[in-house]
Amino acid sequence: MSDTHDADMKQWGFETKAIHGSGGPDPQTGAVSQPIFQTSTFAFRSAEAGAGIFAGEEEGYVYTRIGNPTVRALEKTVTLLEGGEEGIAFASGMAATSAVILALCDAGQNLVLCEPVYGGTHSLAEAVLPRLGIEARMVDALDLEVVRDSIDENTSLIWIETPANPTLKIVDIAAIAEIAAERGVPMAVDNTFATPYYQRPLELGASIVIHSCTKYISGHGDVVAGIVVCDNETGEKIRHESLTDLGGCLGPMDAFLLIRGLKTLPVRMEQHSRNGALIADWLASHPKIERVDYPGREDHPQHEIAARQMSGYGGMVTFYIKGGRADGAKFLNNLKICTLAVSLGDADTLIEHPASMTHSTYSAEELVKFGITENLIRISVGLEHMDDIVADLEQALAAI
Repeated sequence: MSDTHDADMKQWGFETKAIHGSGGPDPQTGAVSQPIFQTSTFAFRSAEAGAGIFAGEEEGYVYTRIGNPTVRALEKTVTLLEGGEEGIAFASGMAATSAVILALCDAGQNLVLCEPVYGGTHSLAEAVLPRLGIEARMVDALDLEVVRDSIDENTSLIWIETPANPTLKIVDIAAIAEIAAERGVPMAVDNTFATPYYQRPLELGASIVIHSCTKYISGHGDVVAGIVVCDNETGEKIRHESLTDLGGCLGPMDAFLLIRGLKTLPVRMEQHSRNGALIADWLASHPKIERVDYPGREDHPQHEIAARQMSGYGGMVTFYIKGGRADGAKFLNNLKICTLAVSLGDADTLIEHPASMTHSTYSAEELVKFGITENLIRISVGLEHMDDIVADLEQALAAI
């Protein structure tokens, strides 16, 4: 694809990028949908060409662990949507997370991890990184001075997640990015909850963006995948050190499904956001609900930050049910349409209890420290008819 065409693509609207960002019809066959290159190995046209590809002197494909045309089309599309230079796809969100940390952090170094984060990220920081000689310094990113004071000469990465899982805490990306720039430390943002449709961290000063593509980018609960978007130099390091050597590659069929999912990301996010806002307001008025956290509500503690760095608020809602864990379990067990399951971003409404499920890797003390209480329920509001979601929540709350 020509440099002129690439420049034109950057000027397109988000919806056009999401549909055409993979490059348009296949130049060889004219296929409108992205072809699935379901192969492990690629033939060389000559011995010299093969040597040139291995040496990085020629473009081409060798082996799907290293690169694949279908996977590359996905990487190009998400990179375009995030406004980055390079994208690297992985077999899961945790593979993407691990790849970034292992590429940028060496033994004897540390990363500043702004809690709370997804339970898998927390577990990696607590259980795996110390064995590699990497320290994870867990801090409250709402206190900028604490973040600044946690950085020293051995800090090689700052990691934030916003909106945070599961509390929906909003971290000021631009403010943390300014601290990172002052100290010469790269900053990574897990953008899974917001998606590039509602938030683009690179435009706010972040160095790296990570997505669990399993969630909203897929949108249909049928793929496990992750992606990293960054600058070319960092991308080359992550690709060659973490992807090629560790082997957490994404399969071409999964890449195809994600490209398909991206085409409807804007319309899905609009509906998720509409439903999410309505459900948050409905729950806030219910007598059996203690509190609701939704970034789009003015009573959210960081609503002003969210309004500044997000263009919409998505379908994730956190609420705190009155009563204890037993009441919460009874509520969850009585749901009929809302599905009791982990993950999020599906067309289906998914609901779960973080303290005993997605964030069970946290200790009891950490759960309290980071606000993941026993009565906290996380709901990923889906695309069903609003009246049906409300009726289901109402009858389940009535069972308490």
